[in-house]
Order: sequence, then C-alpha cells, then structure tokens
Amino acid sequence: MKKIDVCLSPELIHLFDLKGKVVVIVDILRATSCMTTGIAHGVKAIRPFADRDACIKMREQGYFIAGERNGIKVEGFDLGNSPFDYMAENVKNQKVAVTTTNGTVAIEKSAEAAEIIIGSFLNISAVADYLKKQDKDALIFCAGWKGKVNMEDSLFAGALVKRLKGEFVNECDAPLFAHTAFEYSEAQLLDVIKGSSHAKRLNNLNIHEDIEFCMKMDEYDVVPVIRDGEICLSA
Repeated sequence: MKKIDVCLSPELIHLFDLKGKVVVIVDILRATSCMTTGIAHGVKAIRPFADRDACIKMREQGYFIAGERNGIKVEGFDLGNSPFDYMAENVKNQKVAVTTTNGTVAIEKSAEAAEIIIGSFLNISAVADYLKKQDKDALIFCAGWKGKVNMEDSLFAGALVKRLKGEFVNECDAPLFAHTAFEYSEAQLLDVIKGSSHAKRLNNLNIHEDIEFCMKMDEYDVVPVIRDGEICLSA
C-alpha cells in the first residue's frame, strides 16, 4: 500500500527522501490558500520565489509581482498575500511571481520530489482525490513559521491524512499525530486556528477576513501543480 508522511517544519525536511514522491505543500495562512484561489479564479500561472529580488525581476517579463514578509505586503508589489488579491479581475489570465516568508521556501526545498502540488483547506478534497489516483507515496510538507511548527498547517495535514485513510498507510508517527490533533479540533476548527500564534500575528495586521476565508473547506475543485517551475492547473 502507498505510504503517507508529514514533515511538520522546513527544518526537518532533510530527514525525508523526496525522490519518487508527491509532495503537498501547505501554508494555510496564507500562501497556498492564495495560490489555490488564484488558479481557481483564472490566474494563468504562479511562479514562486524564496528570494525577494528574484521575484521583483520577473516584472520585467510581464509578471505581476506578489508577496509578503512577516505577513506584511512588500512595498511596491502589485499584490500582497491575501486570497482576495488573487480574485481581482486584472490578474485573470495573467502570470504572477510570488515570494513569501514560508510557503515559497518550502516549495524550493521540495525540488527533488517527483511532483509538487499545492494544498489548502480550500481544495482539500480535490487534493485527496488527486493523491488517491497516483501510484506514488505522498508527503505533506508544512511550511510552518520561520522553521517552527504551526497549528494551521499541522491540522491541515491531519485533515488530509484522515481523507486518505484506507488508501495510504502512515510511514511514521507524524501522520498519526496530525490526524489525532485534527480529530480533537475538528468540531471547533476555526476557533482553534484563531487562537494560533500566526493567526494572532495576522490579527494584529487586521486581516480577519483572510483567516476565515482560508479555513473554508472545499471552496474550489482545483489541484494546482508545479510544472517547469510554475504553479498551474493540473491536467
């Protein structure tokens, strides 16, 4: 049977062999929620960058540039890191280059994977269905916060593990840990997330609507995948 594992922080990714696996990148608040929203709303492609300067240079090639540092929109960028930015009519059918504190770093650290897909609560069932159809083991890679474990990404991992039960077996205790935490929190998931450290950081920036939107289940039936360095809609 196929195996599922969970990396709870980018600081732990060196412990995992990514070759031959499908890696699900998750940064609930808010990078992968933005990426999912953008692809669902007709953004042509999203190119992720860990390095801010490399992202800025993509404007010369006609890309919109988007990003944040410490939750705050980078000065001079076209878009920030709100999913509502990616719903704007002017970015439809356009390409976006994005850099974030955590999510785009996790993507770059996943380069050896057989395939990289983008996960969020907004498309969790579509991601689960996609993984069930693959013949590969899977790794859920939580972007966390500056190398530390965070609540929202870990609970997403548990929710996805729950949806894959019977199709995958746990490779170690991390999927079991995440699944157990999700089941304990599921009935009051939004309240649990609102109490997390990153939600509190964002609340200090008055980003309440983003948090509530990012916690919506199955808002979109899309699976963004990375092809030739860009996030696009899976075939």
